[in-house]
Formats: sequence, structure tokens, C-alpha cells
Amino acid sequence: MDDLRTHATGALEATQDVVLPEPHPAAKISEILGSLDEVANLDSTRQAKSAASHQSHLAERRLGIASSLFVALRAKHSPTASHCLRVALGSSSWAQRLKLSENEREELEIAALLHDVGKIGVPDYVISKPSTLDGEELLAMETGRAHTRNILLAMGTSSSILDIIHYASAWYDGSRHGYDRAGDSLPLGSRIISIVDTFDAMTTDHVYRRAYSRERAVAELYACAASQFDPALVSDFARLLSQDLAGLSSSVARRWLQHLQPETASARWKPGTVAENATIPLEKLFHQRLLDNMQDAVVFVDQALNILLWNHAAERLTGIVSTSVVHQRWMPSLVRMSDQTGKPIEDNECPLAQAATSNVQTFRRLTIIGRNGQPISVDAQLVPVVYRNGVNQGAALLLRDASRQVTLEERVESLHQQATRDPLTQVANRAEFDRVHEQLVEQHVASRAPCALIICDIDHFKKINDTYGHQAGDEALQSFARALQANCRPTDMVARYGGEEFAILCPDCDNSSAAERAEAMRKALANTRQPALNGNCMTASFGVTELQKGDSPETMFRRADRALYQAKDAGRNCVVQLGSGLEPDRSPARWRWFSWFSDTLSEQVVSRDLVTAVPLKAAAEKLRGFVADQTAEILLIDENRVVLRIDATKVPLTRRANDRPIPFEMELAFEERTFTLEGGKSTPSLRTLIHVTIRPRRQRDRRRRDVVERARRLLLSLKAYFVAQDFAEMKGAFGETTGGKLR
Repeated sequence: MDDLRTHATGALEATQDVVLPEPHPAAKISEILGSLDEVANLDSTRQAKSAASHQSHLAERRLGIASSLFVALRAKHSPTASHCLRVALGSSSWAQRLKLSENEREELEIAALLHDVGKIGVPDYVISKPSTLDGEELLAMETGRAHTRNILLAMGTSSSILDIIHYASAWYDGSRHGYDRAGDSLPLGSRIISIVDTFDAMTTDHVYRRAYSRERAVAELYACAASQFDPALVSDFARLLSQDLAGLSSSVARRWLQHLQPETASARWKPGTVAENATIPLEKLFHQRLLDNMQDAVVFVDQALNILLWNHAAERLTGIVSTSVVHQRWMPSLVRMSDQTGKPIEDNECPLAQAATSNVQTFRRLTIIGRNGQPISVDAQLVPVVYRNGVNQGAALLLRDASRQVTLEERVESLHQQATRDPLTQVANRAEFDRVHEQLVEQHVASRAPCALIICDIDHFKKINDTYGHQAGDEALQSFARALQANCRPTDMVARYGGEEFAILCPDCDNSSAAERAEAMRKALANTRQPALNGNCMTASFGVTELQKGDSPETMFRRADRALYQAKDAGRNCVVQLGSGLEPDRSPARWRWFSWFSDTLSEQVVSRDLVTAVPLKAAAEKLRGFVADQTAEILLIDENRVVLRIDATKVPLTRRANDRPIPFEMELAFEERTFTLEGGKSTPSLRTLIHVTIRPRRQRDRRRRDVVERARRLLLSLKAYFVAQDFAEMKGAFGETTGGKLR
């Protein structure tokens, strides 16, 4: 069949000029091969049982003792048995038109009824698989032909019937491998069965393909005439379809039932009796009507996951007709089922199988492919069916179309996105930033946890617009937003505050960490070539601050904004940090910022060990910058130790303009050490350890309460300048190894 599909691709277009005979009004697709008037008005369950009973009667009358093979085939795979009977009835009707002899017609009928009986030997998982077969499965299906021949040989079947069945799979032009005949040397019965078999397969509903119309199926046959089929017989078959096939099929069925006796086909064996059709109990009829008229799709499976029921709602939802899946094995791939994230559910992870084995009812939001080929969200209820004795009998699957609910959820989410996102860069907008900023300030002030804010904008953005155009400017903004997000934690929030200015909220983050993050953003941007700018790079300036005691969202933002302006004044493409963070708890158990002064205060006011990732040589360069910024005087430099004199008036945030200057002496000792994470789980890293001591140069200054505060602020400035952390806080995480000298 797959070969036919490949060969006949585009056959409809290729046969537009073929004129088919006008069909008889009574000749419908459902009546062409084997439909019977007696079962036309029964409900679906009753019709299926009646059809099965009638099939058994017909096979018994035609095959005699061999009717047991047909019954076995129907028990193995009912759709295949039904297909064989339709092919037999259709071939017999055609034989009547061709006026074949009685013997030829009987051989043709028996061959058609049993041409697929070898599928009894094909594994269940292959013959019941609703999706496309792979290579190994196709080989397993091919063994059915060999099984057919072996079974019929054991029955003592005549060689003429064996030849008809064997060559029914051959191609008319002889191009199919494995056959020694071609053209008119093929048995006439083989050529007839080959055409009727293919036509029935094309006009029967399958899982992934609805039945072809009669016209399209005939066009496919014409497209393959002279290669796969006898062209003269294809034309004759097309003329046959214009007749009253319902009447022909009925006459064939009556002939089998009335004129042929089982003894004729099998004189030595008395055929077994076939159970008469039972009337459906009234309560079952109500159940059937209820299931067929439910809005929810319902699927019943047995213990082996074979589909027992597929109601009308399941047909509407999936586009798969029940006749193509009933008695097939249920698998998630049948409806291309996925979980809520869109990940396909493998057949070995089938939720219906899990419900059947665990006896636990579950509810899940899933996705399937609907009748139009588009994904549909469904609410799935998976119900195990357990008998009174506790033995599982199978499971029921209820699927409710949740696409409307999902669409509503998506609309709400879309509205939220529109209300909180900047449409150009897809980061948060100013309104969302203001809302989150206010919440973070309130939360972090209450918990006394650090919280940092970074404000940044693109340098010379107006020049970018003027030089490259506003479209390039928009692309530059998008690239800038991506660079910021790439260097943020998942908990950080990037927002476009206005124009080319962006703000980043960093909860649970102090000044030094935020400054490191801003520096990473600055470097990434400065080293990224922008296609919209003809491959040139762009730069940005950053202002960083940390939440301080008494801060409001406005004061914190203004301080970060001042830091940004200082970065601009300093030449752009740099990071400037302002602020000292929240006041620490002065409990000696938690903080050791300084020794409290008293009448017996020691000479040192602040003593602290800091650790920075800056290498030793770079630390020396940063120290030169610190000295210049503080207008400090170098009193001593001795290998790895430096002593500075710093005027207190140069310390940031001096409380009053008329305060008397307080000179400090700052001693810095540098060491280069290699640190590893506790437990040795990371690569050792080289860092610089800075021993800091700050003390006033005049003894009388030690008695002033603001000396300690000013010394502490001076230490914070140094810490920010070196992007350093407290060594005491890192001792739990790092272990040190080697040391070095400042050069």
C-alpha cells in the first residue's frame, strides 16, 4: 500500500482528463463492498455484532472447515477479517460480470477470503500499531505472506488457489522482487484481488488518513495501471463501479447463504455452529446512547490496552473514526499526545497504562493533535476500571477540550505582558519597575538584607540614531537589553526606564556584587560587535548603589542616578558606585567593623581583612587611583605594605560642611593567595588579601563620637574601590593555600 502511495503521488492531478462512468444513485462507498441491508439501521454496537455474525455465516458457507481460519483471523484482528470479506464479495461480484466459470469464481472467492490469513502469525504489537511501521515492523508484516502459504499448504489447499494468493502481491510489470511471473502470465484471480484489495484499503478509514472518495481511489488505480495493475482490468473495474454494487453484493451474499452448503466445500467435516446474534439489553442501549452523545471524548481500553470504545466525541476531537482504531492497541502516539510543556509522551510512559496498572485515578492537562492537525489542550481524566474482586479490567480515558480555557489564560497572560513589558526590548517597563522597586525596598528594609540598584544607559545614543538611523537605534536597544539580561541572575529584574536608560533591581545583593555584575555587563557590551552599527561596538555607563537605612525608593533611585552621571562625567564606559548600604548590626558576634572607643581606646579604630578578585599587580594600580581620588599622602611604602595619610574632609558624606578636618592614617598590607572552595570542589583561584587598619592621627580626635563613623565610611569607600569582600565572611567557604608579595 505504501508503494502505491509513493507511485501514485499526484495521481489526481495527472488524471483530470479521465472520464469515469456516472455512478448509479444507489452505489455509495459504504455499499460498494459487502454492506448488507439487514444491519443498516442498527445502533453501532448491535451493528458490529450483527456484522460479525453475518461474516461468520458467509465464511462458513464459502469455506466449510476452513471457516475456522477466518474466525481465528477475526479473533486476532477484526479489521483485517472484515477487509478480507469485503475483498471476497467485491471480487465475486466482478467475477460474475466477467462471466468466469463456477470453478474459477469459487477459487477466486476462497483465495480472497484467506489472502491475509497469515497475519495470524504477525506479532500483536505490529498488526495493531496505529502509526507508521518502521523497518523491522515492515519485515514482520511481510512474514504474513509466508505464514499464509504454510497454513494453506497444511490444509491441503489446491495449487491454483495458492497461486492466486501468492501472485496477488506481484506487480503487473514484474518490477516487484520475489516473483517469477508478470503481465498476463499472472493468474487472472491474482490481478483481480490485487485491484479490489487496493481499492478497499483506499476507501476505508485509517487512523492517520480518512477514506478516499471513489473518484480519487479510481484515479490512483489509473495512475498505477501498467506498472502495478493490469490496465485493462482497471478500466473494467471503473465500469463495474458504475453499476448497482449494493445489489451485486447482496446477490453474492444470498448465493453463498442459499445455494452453497458447507458440505460442498468440506464434505468430510461438519462445520461448527455459529452463535446467533443476541439482543442488546435495554440498560446497555441507554449506556451506548449516553456515550455517543457526550460532549467529552471517551475511550475504553482493556488490560492489554486494546481499544474497546471510541465515542463520537472522540471522533470529533481527534478526527480519527472509531472503525479505524477499535481493536487497535492504544498508544499516546495515536493522538500525538504531549505533556503541558509540549514534550511528547513516549509510549512506554503512557498515562492511561499507568492508571490501569496503579489503580489510581489521575487528572492532567495534556496536548493532542486535533482533527485539523493543530495542537489542542485537553483536560484528561484517567480512570482505572477494577472488578469487584480487585482485578483490573482496563481503564477509561475522558478528554475535555480545554482550548477555550487555555485561550482565556493566554489572553490574560498576554494582557499582563502588555501591561508590564516594554514592547521593543521585552524587558519590564517603567510602571512594573516602580511597583517591584517599592516592594523590594519595603521587604529588604524590614529584613535588613542587602538590595542593590543599577542604572545604566548607552553612551552617545543620539549619535547612533543620527549616524545609522532609528531602526539601528532600536536594534541597539534590543541588543543592550539582551546583554543586561545575560549577566543577571533569574531573581534580578531588568527594566527599560525610558529612552536608552535601563534599571536593574538586584535583591539580596550588596554594592560590591552589584558593581561586579555591572562591570561584566559593561565588558560584554563593549566587546560585542553590533551588525546594525556596521560591526562597530557600543559602550554604556553604569551607576550602582545599595539600599541604605532611611531610604525610600525615590532616594535610592536618585543616588544611583547620581552615580550614573558621575560615570558620564568620568568619561563614560565605566562603573561608579555610591552609598554604603544598610547600617550593620553592631553585635560583636556578627560584625567586627571596629573596636569601640573609650577612655582606654586602642590606637586602631578600624581593622579589617578584605579579599578581592583583582590580581596583585592590578591592585597596585587601583591603589594609585585610590590615592589620587582621596588626595592622600603616601607616608611609607615597604614591599607589600603602604601607609597613607587621608584628610577627613575628603571622606564622602561628611556630616557638616563646617566640620573640622580629621586626618586619618590608613595602613594597607597586600598578599596574593590561592583559594579553593571548602572540600576542594572547584578550581583554585588567585585572589588578593588586603589587611586594612585605619586610625586617627591626633589623640584628641579619638574622643569624638563621629571619628568611628567617618573611619567606617572611609573603609567602605576602599572596599567599593577594590570590589572587595570581607575575608571573615568568606572563611567558611574558602580555604587558602599559597601566598605572595606586592610588587
